[in-house]
Amino acid sequence: MKNLLNPDYLSEEKINELRKQFESAEPCKHIALDNFLLDDVANKLYENFPKLEKLNVKRKSINEYKSEEYHFENFHPQFSEVRDFLNTPEMYEWISKITGIADLRSTYDSLGSGVHQGGQGSFVDVHVDINMNPAAQLHRRINLLIYLNKNWKDEYGGALEFWDKDVKNCVSSVLPNFNRAAIMVTDETSYHGYSKINIPEGESRKSFYCYYYTPAGKDFVYRDSRFKSRPDESITKTAITEVKETLKINIKKFLKAIGIKSLDFQDKNKKK
Repeated sequence: MKNLLNPDYLSEEKINELRKQFESAEPCKHIALDNFLLDDVANKLYENFPKLEKLNVKRKSINEYKSEEYHFENFHPQFSEVRDFLNTPEMYEWISKITGIADLRSTYDSLGSGVHQGGQGSFVDVHVDINMNPAAQLHRRINLLIYLNKNWKDEYGGALEFWDKDVKNCVSSVLPNFNRAAIMVTDETSYHGYSKINIPEGESRKSFYCYYYTPAGKDFVYRDSRFKSRPDESITKTAITEVKETLKINIKKFLKAIGIKSLDFQDKNKKK
């Protein structure tokens, strides 16, 4: 398959440089790479990005407001080409060299690749991600986000924020500029999100995502996603968020314990 990555990032010298940047980043290991994809590839993604109203998964709650989709058969063929490239052994190895995590791979479901998009007022509160792909029984380790927003202005907001483990301070951030990729570790302290955006009519915050995994070992412990309120949120929202997230996590644990809902969907998948 044709390499779709900017060749400037392929030399061993550059990879070593990126690994050092990734390892030293705070508060969690991450890196931002400009001009990530080949220009013609990024432009084609931008020009053919699905319309917001066409995305079928709507996430709207007290803690998030965005849309997403992962049915690549409904997208321009360039999206499938990028997804397939991100799932090549060469790409797995490249990301492994930068992150120091061996044996990475992705999947072809909603927890593998897809697109995110947010219109006026979109936001995602600070959170940690679910740490596995239940259907594939894989341990989620790395998020790759490729932003596809031309002429994005600082005043629009929407930067990917990285918060400390106590969610008291935003330590660093990455603006969602066109063809900029963010690669981040996802673990129990990698709190991240983006504040409410304020954008002109016809604009949106667009990204292509790909999540990478390793096999879940025998000592692996499942962890659900969890939202946390920022320090400047109202007392009411903070309380509601804490109660909602605690209930969500405990209910899932209870249902799994009594066998009504299992984290293991392998049997279900085999029947398809």
